[in-house]
Amino acid sequence: MKQKLKTLAAMIAFSTAAQVMAQDTLPVKLPEQQDSRLEQVATSPRVWNGITVSHDNRLFASLTQSEGAGLQLAEVINNQLKAFPNDAWNQWDDKDPEHHFYHVNALRIGPDGDLWVMDSGNKGIGTGDQAVTGGAKLVRINLASGEVVKSYVIKAPTLQPTSYLDDVRFNGDFAYITDPGAVGLVVLDLKSGKSWRVLDNHPLSVDHQPIYADGKKLILRDGREKRVGLDQLEVSPDGKWLYYQAIPGPLARIETRYLDDPKIAKDEVARHAKKVLETWSTGGTAIDAEGNIYASDINTRSIKRIAPDGKVTTVVQDPRLVWIDAMWVSKGALWMPSGQINRTPATTGGKPSTVEYPVKLYRLALPIAPSPRDHQ
Repeated sequence: MKQKLKTLAAMIAFSTAAQVMAQDTLPVKLPEQQDSRLEQVATSPRVWNGITVSHDNRLFASLTQSEGAGLQLAEVINNQLKAFPNDAWNQWDDKDPEHHFYHVNALRIGPDGDLWVMDSGNKGIGTGDQAVTGGAKLVRINLASGEVVKSYVIKAPTLQPTSYLDDVRFNGDFAYITDPGAVGLVVLDLKSGKSWRVLDNHPLSVDHQPIYADGKKLILRDGREKRVGLDQLEVSPDGKWLYYQAIPGPLARIETRYLDDPKIAKDEVARHAKKVLETWSTGGTAIDAEGNIYASDINTRSIKRIAPDGKVTTVVQDPRLVWIDAMWVSKGALWMPSGQINRTPATTGGKPSTVEYPVKLYRLALPIAPSPRDHQ
């Protein structure tokens, strides 16, 4: 079974990537007209790659893509960044890795109303960096007290040498965590604290194409193409399906019942993963109560809606939507952080940053509500 998956992955990679490997640019026409529906609600003096909003409208941001050390997780108050939960957690200490952030890559308010923070445990994907023991963890913080309630440290063998724990979604007693560093999915039992891996190097997990933003191929500092496998993920409102994709797509899904039982053989789990549709270079996603997935198109500076039946429509397109990353759905609105990650040295072959500061957060009023499976 493993050999068949590798062969299939190689065939897909050759057929889909061969045509674009040599292209440094794509013929993309960027929007010129601003959409008056967009509301700018916050700014940041540092690049952010994700935001989350509490029920009482407290705003939090992850700062993974920022240059420099220090602040990783912040509460945004009047466009100022305040270390959260405190300064100590935002100062790395290799002697106590389980109680200090190493490289926060994602955050979200969970179904319980607490803030959950994903520390990747690694500095980069495809950069040769190794996962730090004790650094890869899912941290739960009570917003009322500001206290860390629980820290789930992901250890070997679930944590691989090249692991980069990227993003997280919840489904009852389980958390699903993407790992594009080692290319697979981590399943975490929140009750027992046990974790296991599935979909490792599956044809629908690996990256078959380069990533493009504003029509330009992303390049690592060493000159190689930036490639990111299994990255974005969403759980359907009924908890039945996990949707996921590498940054360039395609979108795939699998029934969660195959993920939640560690006794099911990995080859058997892999057999149930199915392609949903071809997508595009995506910065971030979100899902609403009706099961619509919102996926940013970082080439066309737009947000597209993927309905449960697979129909794709454009929700908004605007020149200000430069690399919209991890989005957020609240009642009546879609929140979109413009990260401008394609303007940072990490994606332009080490060229000087062209990020236009401050980076901005936009909100678009829509007749939507969050999935209760995700948050309320």
